[in-house]
Amino acid sequence: MVQELIAALVGALLAVVVLVAGDRMRPAAWRQTSDEASGTLALDVIKTFFTAVVAFVVVICWQQYQNAHNHTVTEAKGLVETYFAAHNMAEPDRDQVQRLVRGYTEQVVGPEWTTMSRNGRLSPSAQSMLDNLRDAVAQQHPQDQAATDARASAQAALVKVADARSDRGVDAGQGVPGFLFVALIFGTVLLLFSPVLSGTRVTWRSVLMTAVLGVVIASALLQIHNFERPFSHTISVPRDAFEFALARYQHIG
Repeated sequence: MVQELIAALVGALLAVVVLVAGDRMRPAAWRQTSDEASGTLALDVIKTFFTAVVAFVVVICWQQYQNAHNHTVTEAKGLVETYFAAHNMAEPDRDQVQRLVRGYTEQVVGPEWTTMSRNGRLSPSAQSMLDNLRDAVAQQHPQDQAATDARASAQAALVKVADARSDRGVDAGQGVPGFLFVALIFGTVLLLFSPVLSGTRVTWRSVLMTAVLGVVIASALLQIHNFERPFSHTISVPRDAFEFALARYQHIG
């Protein structure tokens, strides 16, 4: 914050120095009798700053959303591969692995999804179920080549599941960086005060246009809030990849 404050003060001082020095050097014919031009210039800068910050925040939110969705798809695909690989395992390994895969998927779709939405973190119980699943596959003793290959395929798929789950945990806690929120609030305050700073007279037309400005600002901030975290608020990553995995289990079974 100290660096930002120093940079802002230096920028303001430099701009004032350029203005005063330039006023002394330019011809008298270039000078204006009012300060409306300065208000217009400041208003243009404020609008550009606010638009740039909003666009930057939206891009970051969209990238986080896409990454989170891709990680859920990768994890669900790994679970389906594990369930399918268990098909070539001997009993009781086949039933144990498929039961644990189904139980973990149901845990993710249900309680863990609620935990991510409310608390921005993963569920310890779901992690424990995944650990039990990996231990169950690792402790197998295949008796033939088909079962050995199935065990190797299941282990490879579970590595993919574990990696994607770790990424999903990072996604659940992600949000817009704090400095961007500060810049967004700063730009919003400047934009709301821009009619006052530019000397706009209070008329029915100015009141109506100011109200429209407020609606646009509020709508933009609301959508950013709804889009800020991939697994929370109104716009969030769907759980359709895991629901599709549960449907695939039924078909494979």
